[in-house]
Amino acid sequence: MTAVEEEPPRALLAGASRRWVRLLPWAVAFVLSVALLPTTIQVLTADYGLNGGIASALAVAQAAPLLLAVVRPLQAWYVIFAADVAGALALLTVDFKEQLLWPFPPMEIVGYVGLCLALGLREPRRTLLLVWLATAGVNVALGFFAPNGTSAMNVLLTILSGVVLVLGGALRERYDAQRRLAEQETISEAERDRRTLLEERARIARELHDVVAHHMSVITVQADTAAYRLERLPPDVQEEFTSIAATSRESLGEMRRLLGVLRNEEANGELAPQPGLTRIGQLVEATARAGVPVEFTPCDADVPEAVGLSAYRIVQEALANVVRHAPGAPTQVSVSVSEPEPTTESGSEDSARLTVLVVNGPSPQPPAVPLEEGGTGHGLVGMRERVRLVGGTLDAGPLPDGGFRVAAQLPLTEKDFT
Repeated sequence: MTAVEEEPPRALLAGASRRWVRLLPWAVAFVLSVALLPTTIQVLTADYGLNGGIASALAVAQAAPLLLAVVRPLQAWYVIFAADVAGALALLTVDFKEQLLWPFPPMEIVGYVGLCLALGLREPRRTLLLVWLATAGVNVALGFFAPNGTSAMNVLLTILSGVVLVLGGALRERYDAQRRLAEQETISEAERDRRTLLEERARIARELHDVVAHHMSVITVQADTAAYRLERLPPDVQEEFTSIAATSRESLGEMRRLLGVLRNEEANGELAPQPGLTRIGQLVEATARAGVPVEFTPCDADVPEAVGLSAYRIVQEALANVVRHAPGAPTQVSVSVSEPEPTTESGSEDSARLTVLVVNGPSPQPPAVPLEEGGTGHGLVGMRERVRLVGGTLDAGPLPDGGFRVAAQLPLTEKDFT
């Protein structure tokens, strides 16, 4: 078995977005260490009368681990807590003035409070409770050995450490809650986008089922009636038509079973004929009645049903977006067929394409809140899926003047659909 390498601990506030926030714990720890180290030596030797060597050792053990607390606060607490207790016991060996604090001088209290803040920002509640109980227990135990009698100042460190531990823990839990909420929002957004894409694909599949079912039904009818429409068919040819009809009916049945999982009780209008290029004019008229000035350039070309349906839905969704997001904006809609052009490399002709163009300008009076009128699909997601389905291209994006442009190129030959 291979050992799993543990990730190195991260510094406090390492996940902050701003650089100065990430550097703040290091700066505070450095300032405290640099300030407390000489101060502790001076106070322990000059005020308390402690031996210089012992005072220096205690100062290093109490101040230097504050730098470690940025990454490993609990390990730093072990060292500083032991050094503070050792310092309190060492002060019992010297005769100091009664007004001086014992068991913990002021500089030790400052360093310990800073350490407790680091603990609160990193450790769980159970660890923080144990740290505070250890602090309170040692303070109570040392109170029995107070050289000048008990004093209310003996519990100062217990009170301050408890307050800072609670404050640090509250800040950490608040940050964790915000981080989990942001992660959940990110996951929800990704799931929403995925659901939107799947719903649009299912909708397109249902519509294409109607188109394909129509063609398959025609094939079935033609194959079934061939024996009556064509005179003196050879038996083998008649058998071939019968086989074609049976295969078509079987394919229709399989397709209906497959598409059954995509249908739902809320799907309406699935029995109506699917719209095509001839219905785009009705969309333009309805949009104009909604207060959007639209110029329309129609196209009466005979195109495959799948291409006509895709063109209709693209124009439908583009106009719906104009009504929702740019009410009153002047809009141009054009549908045209480009003639095949010879390619430069092989000399063969490129296939004809249906060009769908919807361009709107900026809204004369943008609403304070976008209108939420019912759309027919899912915006650009639906457009891109329909264009991808027929092997075309889509170019959609804002214009420099504040308008929006949707341009789709849909191939008209069946070989381009694959």
